Amino acid sequence: MPGYFDNTPERRSTNSIKWKAYDKDVLPLWVADMDFLSPPAVIEALRQRVEHGIFGYTYEPQELRDLIVARLKNLYNWEIKPEDIVFLPGVINGFNLACRMIARQHPNSQVIVQPPIYPPFLVAAEHNDLHRLDIPLVDTGSGYYEIDFEAFEQAITPQAKLFILCNPHNPVGRVFTRAELTRLAEICERHDVLICSDEIHCDLIFSGQQHIPVASLSPEIASRTITLMAPSKTYNIAGLEGSFAVISDPETRHAYEKARAGLTGHINLLGVTAAIAAYQDGQSWLSELLAYLESNRDFLASYIQQNLPGISMFSPEGTYLAWINCREARIPGNPQRFFLENARVAMNNGDDFGIGGQGFVRLNFGTSQAILRDALERMRTALSQLD
Repeated sequence: MPGYFDNTPERRSTNSIKWKAYDKDVLPLWVADMDFLSPPAVIEALRQRVEHGIFGYTYEPQELRDLIVARLKNLYNWEIKPEDIVFLPGVINGFNLACRMIARQHPNSQVIVQPPIYPPFLVAAEHNDLHRLDIPLVDTGSGYYEIDFEAFEQAITPQAKLFILCNPHNPVGRVFTRAELTRLAEICERHDVLICSDEIHCDLIFSGQQHIPVASLSPEIASRTITLMAPSKTYNIAGLEGSFAVISDPETRHAYEKARAGLTGHINLLGVTAAIAAYQDGQSWLSELLAYLESNRDFLASYIQQNLPGISMFSPEGTYLAWINCREARIPGNPQRFFLENARVAMNNGDDFGIGGQGFVRLNFGTSQAILRDALERMRTALSQLD
């Protein structure tokens, strides 16, 4: 597909959140959607469905359940049953529903998160009248984050009933290893803490890395885990709102279904159409996407090292999001605001990601290299004008 990912259609006229949030002279490298066309197979399947012309209520198709079961077996040797799958509008809905379920079972309890973390994690407990327990990841000094397992276990209280894991981690870009996930799961088991694992970026993994669903480690861990996945980030179809939870324990699944009763209804008909097409026929597109994203990641890391003094980043192991440290760049005030005002480049404010986010920005490199290069050159010019 030569040039497919260099082609980034104009998006401001499409009510794109990403492209309409800022003035027209701003390059938006913030919210996590990509500027690429979705797979041709997805576009064609949607075209055929639209031409049918009727968009009424739809069943949750067995075909999609079977595709997910086969996909998880093929990619991870993880065997689930079709009935383990609960379809959802989105992953954020998914972990908020887990909090709602816990609030019904254990009022006033705690929800563990690992900041710096995707901002909706930070408010999920509060949304459901629970309390958030921050157990931060540890920056080893090079931008590579690790889990301090002793600190993690010591911080857990008897009130902690849910751990929302993010793997691959947004924003720090870690793809946690089997050993790390096993140790986390063992700690949660000892303290009777349920795991809700947001794995929405699981398909966006770079060379030398392997995604391991935490629930695939053992039947015992699976029985205390809610896994959240979606084709949305992978195939750039987030606006079609189609995600799913995998919950193998029948009692937990029943409680989860009760928690969502009356809140989430029928699944999106076009989202189902896109998901089926993506999972059936999207692999060659995905392989080329990953190569393009990896090239962007490497270009970004090299450019920062060579041209942006005082700024550093760890090359993410997964996702198309870079967590960029601006603390040594002599930037006055907030770096997100500095680059927006002086470079006309919009990134996410590190402060929004909780503990450890001050002085950072999150940059979305899921765009054409031409746009990425333009943004970086603007940032270089802005930095060069500092006293």
